[in-house]
Amino acid sequence: MINGIQGVRLRRAAAVAITTGAMLATGALTAAPAQAVTTPTITAKSGYLMNGATGASLFSKAASTHRLTASTTKIMTAKVVLTQSNLNLDAKVTIKKAYSDYIVSNGASSARLIVGDKVTVRQLLYGMMLPSGCDAAMALADKFGSGSTVAARTKSFIAKMNTKAKSLGMTNTHFDSFDGISKGSNYSSAKDLTLLARSAMKSSTFKSVVKTKSYTAKTVTSSGSTRTMGAWTNTNTLLGWNGTLGVKTGSGTEAKYCLVFAATVNGESVMGAVLTASSAANRTADVKKLITYGYAKIS
Repeated sequence: MINGIQGVRLRRAAAVAITTGAMLATGALTAAPAQAVTTPTITAKSGYLMNGATGASLFSKAASTHRLTASTTKIMTAKVVLTQSNLNLDAKVTIKKAYSDYIVSNGASSARLIVGDKVTVRQLLYGMMLPSGCDAAMALADKFGSGSTVAARTKSFIAKMNTKAKSLGMTNTHFDSFDGISKGSNYSSAKDLTLLARSAMKSSTFKSVVKTKSYTAKTVTSSGSTRTMGAWTNTNTLLGWNGTLGVKTGSGTEAKYCLVFAATVNGESVMGAVLTASSAANRTADVKKLITYGYAKIS
């Protein structure tokens, strides 16, 4: 015989059983959700991160604010060169005294190119993107610009850079130099430089160059002999860390420390930029945080 209390207990048990069965049938009873990924804090004044595969935004900090870009400008120089019609990467460029004079007068970073040597376009890309040679950047701008003087040709090349920026939707960008040594109006944003990197990394040549840690060029001297240049070492010390493939460092008195980066692990791709970090160490720490965060967000 069931008393009143036992009856209540049985009815409660039956209700729990029915509810649980319904939840299992509809899939409503699931495992606890994974813990949300904590958004990182970066010290750089601007930062941006995207899913490299889809272009979806993953992180943004003052990402559209105009910032000095320093040598990350050279990504666009390479992009313009690599999109020239009928490009011959093995075409030779004779190094002019004007390039050497430019380096000296600006105290610029150099690939230590020798006046009179013949250097291929491919080698100049390595010289520009690894040791951040402004002489190599000038040689490329002079080669692929149009006009009757070095000044006219480099000016024409910079115009091509701005045209390319517009075509890529880089609405917060303007270039006034081929190497990032600004004449007063060379700027971009973390988001724009990430868009540029995503486009540039579609080139197998560009990708091969920027992921290279060290490269030794063999140039042809004015007398026709072969010169083995000193090795060019990539300024990007993050290469290889957690799948990092590139892209370009930048630094300057006003620009501080910048890095446009791309990384891929297990098919998961992230790209981004940090601009105006206060030190090289902080720049590295910021990028490591963003790459780690990006993988966690995608997976």
